[in-house]
Amino acid sequence: MPLLVVIPARAGSTRLPLKPLLPIAGVTLLHRTIAYARRALADMPKVQLIVATDHEAIAAHAREFGCDAVITDAAIATGSGRALAAARLSPTTPEIIINLQGDAPFQPISAPAAIIHALSTRDADVATPVVRLTWEALDALRDHKRNTPFSGTTCARAANGRALWFSKKIIPAIRNEGQLRSAVEPCPVWRHIGIYGYRRDALERFEAGPASELERLEGLEQLRLLELGLRIEAVEVSPAPFDISGIDTPADIVRAETLIAAHGDPHF
Repeated sequence: MPLLVVIPARAGSTRLPLKPLLPIAGVTLLHRTIAYARRALADMPKVQLIVATDHEAIAAHAREFGCDAVITDAAIATGSGRALAAARLSPTTPEIIINLQGDAPFQPISAPAAIIHALSTRDADVATPVVRLTWEALDALRDHKRNTPFSGTTCARAANGRALWFSKKIIPAIRNEGQLRSAVEPCPVWRHIGIYGYRRDALERFEAGPASELERLEGLEQLRLLELGLRIEAVEVSPAPFDISGIDTPADIVRAETLIAAHGDPHF
C-alpha cells in the first residue's frame, strides 16, 4: 500500500528557535532524525521519506543529506497537520501516513515498523508506540518531571492495546505502589513514544476539527483524536538505548550529549 513517512520540522520553537538545525554532539537534530528514519525503514525500501518544514534553511539542510523536503504553511499548529500537508503535496495518494516527529531521534528503532504493521493488520485508525516502564525508569521519569513537568508523556492502555488516554502527568495513579513493588509486579505505567501512524481518512478528520480544550490544556494533539472517537492502537515496543523522549529544552540537549558521551552514539 502507498506509504509516506514525514518528519515535521518546524522552525518556530519558543524555547529552541530553529531547533532542527541545533547540533547535538556535533550532529544537527534534523540530521539525527533523518538517520534514525533511514535505519528504522531500512527493510522498507519503497517507503517515501520526506521532511515537512516551514523554513527554507531547514528544507535545504534536509536536502544536503539526500532527503526530500517540502515547505508547508507556518500557520500549521501540529506535527500531524504538517504531515497531512506533506501528504497532500505528494504525487501519490498515501493510504498510511507516518509522523516521525522531528525532535525525537533517540526513539526505539523498532517503532516505525511496529506501527506500520499494526495499521496493516489491526482495526485501528491510528497507531503509536509505547514502552512499559520499569520501576527504576518510573523513578527517573518522576525525577525528570520535577524540573521539566511537560517533558515526557504517559499512556493509559487497555489490555487489548487500545489507548484510553494520554497525559503529561504520570498515569495511572498507583494505589498501594509499595506492595506492587514488593511483590515484583510489573510497573503499570506506559511511556508514550511520539511517533504516529494514521490512516489517511483519520488524519483528514483530525485536521478538519478544531483543537479541543483538553488538547490545549495538555499540549497533546492525540487527545483530539480520542475526542473524535477514533481508535488509537498503543503498540508495545522495546525501549531505546537512551531513555529520552525528545528535545524540548536546552537541558534536553545537555542530557542527550551526556548520554552519547557515556554510551556512544546510537546512529553515527
